[in-house]
Amino acid sequence: MTDFGAIDALLAGAKKEVPLPSTEERRTLREELNLSRAQLAQALGVSPSTVGGWESGRDPSGEVREKYAYFLEGARTKLAAEAAEETAAEGSASSGSDSPGDTPDDTGQAEDSGDDDVDVLTAPQPCVLCGEPARHQVAGFAQHLDPAECGSAGAAQPQSQSQPQSERGVRVVPVGRRLQTADTPDLIGTAVASALAEHSGDVESATKDLVKRAIPDAMALLDHSRTGGRYDVVAHPWMPDVLRKQSSRGADQIWEARPKWSRSELPAGKHEITALDVNGAYLSALKTHLPLGQLEHSTGNHHDRRRAGIHLITPPDWEHDAYLPNPIGSRDEPGPLWVTESTLRLLLRVSGPKYGLCDPPEIHESWTSGATEGLLEKFRIALKDARDRAIADNDDVTLEYVKAMYSKFVSTMGESNYNRELYRTDWMHLIRSQAFANLWWKAHRAYDEGLMVVRAMGTDELHVIGDWRAVFAEGRGVTEVKVKDVYTVGAG
Repeated sequence: MTDFGAIDALLAGAKKEVPLPSTEERRTLREELNLSRAQLAQALGVSPSTVGGWESGRDPSGEVREKYAYFLEGARTKLAAEAAEETAAEGSASSGSDSPGDTPDDTGQAEDSGDDDVDVLTAPQPCVLCGEPARHQVAGFAQHLDPAECGSAGAAQPQSQSQPQSERGVRVVPVGRRLQTADTPDLIGTAVASALAEHSGDVESATKDLVKRAIPDAMALLDHSRTGGRYDVVAHPWMPDVLRKQSSRGADQIWEARPKWSRSELPAGKHEITALDVNGAYLSALKTHLPLGQLEHSTGNHHDRRRAGIHLITPPDWEHDAYLPNPIGSRDEPGPLWVTESTLRLLLRVSGPKYGLCDPPEIHESWTSGATEGLLEKFRIALKDARDRAIADNDDVTLEYVKAMYSKFVSTMGESNYNRELYRTDWMHLIRSQAFANLWWKAHRAYDEGLMVVRAMGTDELHVIGDWRAVFAEGRGVTEVKVKDVYTVGAG
């Protein structure tokens, strides 16, 4: 006979999981309250990366789910109350004024809508995220202010609901009204002081501990630097097949244009060659054009400077290999290849009227989205300032920690088990190839200033003959170079 008492006990003890809002709303609620992942994680007793996972597709369970749901419901209530107070205040102010609301002026220029960064457009323009008509622009970019109106999710390619969240299109959510925030706290200095205290001043142990935690700490710093930002960071967008690994241990199809070039012949005689080391190559490369939303496909030999991504091109012939490296890097195979925005812009510039070093590349197809060069700028400046202070103070602990933060940030934002918070393979390739492009420009500057360029390798190695100090500033700053080696070749 069925044990009805046991069934009753089972039903009495069963609990239905507390419902949670969408992943997009979870992050928006936190950011609207000007709270970092680290702050919320501390309150819930979890790690910042765990909170990042909840905001990009994963769900908590058990008691922590109930706590998280309680926070989200409280955040909704608090923001709704603030919005109601603002609406009441605005209504009170407008009732005592005879002036009409904001309208475009007679010159056709959009007037301020009340937010320092938001303008009302006189005529709809394509949204930088989804391409559909939008009536507002944020910091110069046309954009939908209401996420429900923005069609960026799934615009590039239809996706099945059976696909996992990390493979479906993720909507880029406008941050909304910007919050006036205090300066970013010194997370780097606090972390270093804490590590030294924990290891009783043992520099080696503290450094090892800081380097080990460089990835989550870099993500926490990115969160702080993005607070009040104009656009949300899409952590897990859908990616086209060319950005996916062809096998578990293989690579994707993107060519980063890494230089591996040596001058084939030197003039007769004895030459002193200086190997220069370019400082903070990846740190400088964080300033590059990064796509804001999900990548969208297009065809045709056309480049839109307002967008960024990856491009299938046929590179031009390069006739200057005897004294300058090829901007496309060391490639033996002819024919089309996929390159990043950084490489394409380098080729377009050197093929332009100012330099005229080659023909323009032919663009066959592209995967791009609306772009900005300043997306990681606050993050970059925070790292640069900490690096500069560490050098000035001979603080090797902070210096090694900061180096690990920016180098590992770049190397793990693709398909890496070490960084589950940010999955932007396109960004990883773009930043790397920007570092290579920056080295190419240093080689060109050396050549243009009368130095003989002998070698260019990777992101930071440039060998020259001549008075290089007349061309480059010597030092350890990111705009300076330092001597790596001096050697002599040839017979006197």
